[in-house]
Amino acid sequence: MSRPSPAQITALARRVEQASGNLSTRAQHRMEQTLPWFQAMSPAPRSNVGLLVQAGIRGLADWLREPAAGATITADVFAVAPQELARLVTLEQTVELIRIAVEITEDAINEFATPAMQAWTREAVLRYSREIAFAAARVYARAAEQRGAWDARLEALVVDAIVRGDLSDSLLSRASALGWGQPAKVVVLAGRAPEGDTERLLAHTRRLGHDAGAEILTGIQTARLVVVAGTSGRMSRVIRALLAAFDDGPIVIGPEVTGLVDAAQSVQDVFAGLRAVVARPSSPRPVGADDLLAERALGGDARAVRVLISSVFEPLRGEPALLDTADAFIDSGGAIEGTGRALFVHANTIRYRIRRIGEVCGYDLAASRDRYVVQVALALGRMEAAKNPL
Repeated sequence: MSRPSPAQITALARRVEQASGNLSTRAQHRMEQTLPWFQAMSPAPRSNVGLLVQAGIRGLADWLREPAAGATITADVFAVAPQELARLVTLEQTVELIRIAVEITEDAINEFATPAMQAWTREAVLRYSREIAFAAARVYARAAEQRGAWDARLEALVVDAIVRGDLSDSLLSRASALGWGQPAKVVVLAGRAPEGDTERLLAHTRRLGHDAGAEILTGIQTARLVVVAGTSGRMSRVIRALLAAFDDGPIVIGPEVTGLVDAAQSVQDVFAGLRAVVARPSSPRPVGADDLLAERALGGDARAVRVLISSVFEPLRGEPALLDTADAFIDSGGAIEGTGRALFVHANTIRYRIRRIGEVCGYDLAASRDRYVVQVALALGRMEAAKNPL
């Protein structure tokens, strides 16, 4: 098929420009008839789509005159649309718009092309539509990169605010902008961050969490990988999935909470646990921050001290027989008979009191780990009581 003369192409391009408004109106009418998502649009975005379609048809005229400048011309088409349109209209929906505009233009070829030029014009329209489709892909790819960079900066700000304990309303609004919803359960995990590309690590962490059904906020804080995970499903599954994101070494998990505001306190418990976990080489991986209360207290964590005193010492002090039994049982190395002899009490009574101690403070003195925690709690409680005598 021979190329028309420059004069013929110039005349064709002029007729396309003259018809662009009418063709755009027809295209929008068909969109309203065939695209439910377009019907649901508010007036302002629909108007912007109309401008985009009209610019695309007028761009055909420029492309007919100078097809070698296709990349520049098709980029100019999308320049008429505001940047936020890329957030309202997906790439798939844009392809639908292009398809309809091309169909309308093809149907109207006999209105602006002479019979001798109609076949050539139809082929030119198809080539131009491919240029437009490639330009749309470039626009959306660039928008995705920009959103990704912005989201990464915003996520870093949110994680930093959680670490600092900044409980302002802006924390919640920023998290919402990142897609954080209202998960029923939230936990904070932290451990050593693997070396390498930080962006790739954070993307990998998000993917692990998302695949397990969780919402994820993550960041690097002084070589630590911090992950805030929220889900309404099984948290144990999420935690197992996220372990693969961390480097070797301990991983500490904060107590399960119900929102980001509480997570700001939880992350402090987690960091205190990371500092203290060295004192417990046999700790599991991951280990709960509350399972390190004794080590955290010995390391100077005031919150851990308060928790141990209020949950262990104070309840036992309220029942002197239980407090005496706890002391004697610890001193005897966990021997029932030895405790009974020390207190001049029958062994069965000691067994009953040990069970009561577990009910009162939540620790089973028959377990060596729990016995150690209670011993630390009683020591801390007595030191605090000595500073503030009744």
